[in-house]
Amino acid sequence: MVFNKIKEIIIDQLGLDDDVEITLETSLMGDLEADSLDAVEIIMAIEDEFDLEIPDEDAEGFKNIGDIVTYVGENK
Repeated sequence: MVFNKIKEIIIDQLGLDDDVEITLETSLMGDLEADSLDAVEIIMAIEDEFDLEIPDEDAEGFKNIGDIVTYVGENK
């Protein structure tokens, strides 16, 4: 499932505990306190994992994890 893989990537990139609650509504920067560099690294890891390219203008429009999951699901 796309969501579970993206959740794993986020936990790994941010060095979070496995039991941290991440939902489709979770915001990288607002809820998980990721900075812009963290966000870029997460997007790059997602691109590698799903073998796709996410243009910066698309990535800037992601408000929460659900937006990322939807984008990957529609473009992989």
